[in-house]
Amino acid sequence: MAQSKPVISPWGGAVAGATGAVIANALVYPLDIVKTRLQVQVRPSGDKSDSDDDAVHYTSTWHAISRIVADDGLQGLYAGMNGALVGVASTNFAYFYWYTVARALYAKSAGPAAGSPSTAIELSLGAAAGALAQLFTIPVAVITTRQQTAAKADRKGLFATAQEVIEGPDGVSGLWRGLKASLVLVVNPAITYGAYERLKDVFFHGKTKLKPWEAFFLGAMSKALATIVTQPLIVAKVGLQSKPPPARKGKPFSSFVEVMRFIIQHEGLRGLFKGIGPQILKGLLVQGILMMTKEKYGHWKKKHPSGIRLNANFLVLLSRAQGAIAASSATSLAKNAALIKPLVKS
Repeated sequence: MAQSKPVISPWGGAVAGATGAVIANALVYPLDIVKTRLQVQVRPSGDKSDSDDDAVHYTSTWHAISRIVADDGLQGLYAGMNGALVGVASTNFAYFYWYTVARALYAKSAGPAAGSPSTAIELSLGAAAGALAQLFTIPVAVITTRQQTAAKADRKGLFATAQEVIEGPDGVSGLWRGLKASLVLVVNPAITYGAYERLKDVFFHGKTKLKPWEAFFLGAMSKALATIVTQPLIVAKVGLQSKPPPARKGKPFSSFVEVMRFIIQHEGLRGLFKGIGPQILKGLLVQGILMMTKEKYGHWKKKHPSGIRLNANFLVLLSRAQGAIAASSATSLAKNAALIKPLVKS
């Protein structure tokens, strides 16, 4: 008799995904704030009217970490963390709820004869769920970005920052700044998955079962490539959600294209890749955490083969935690849809 697959309700899946994402984000949060600070800064120019004399210009990831600690103490590396974790929890809760609903609707419409959805369909369902999640949760991302990039003296609480955004030139709609860029960024998982399969064929041609270090290598390489391709859009999104630089004289950007033009004008094309070091390092660390956890789980599963329901739920949580933290936004949410299918079957 075929073994029945465990059924995870939309609420159960949402709670599992949100919990895993919060834990993973908390572990690497200092890298998140450093890459955000690097992405939002503008290289100083000779024109003093275009620069802020009080602003610190970070030259590298380590310089950013050391200056933040020197100016704000260790707690400076966790500025805005409460809001960030609320955002991560709400985004992932919304994503996994809508993904589970969308997958159930697809299964109902396709019928039992259709079998499991293909990878393309899984990615499409994940992208749709990610887009819906962004509509509901991007205000928290805007507030968190403001908190992460504000000076210590100007930093406010979650609700005070939200009020500041609403009282700005955009009004309530300011809470949804960067929405278009976030929606476009759902292509990141498709790039990651495509690069993974291509690199697997290049480095491990004909090999069906990969060793942990091989899977880690491919995952890290594919995520790095996807990050490089989408980094300009990630930087533009951060620029939209943060306060405008001094050269804008308080005028906010109207689109991510305008942000890109401004960055190229003041910093050249290299400016579109600000903060890519910690962005990639963050993904590598999470991938390592995931692989080590999966290895531990593999040994546990051999000793407890009857824990079917717990096994599936645990694996789903792990796969969701990986995607949630790897890009720290909607950029990697849809990738989890492709990951869940083979993991639950194992």
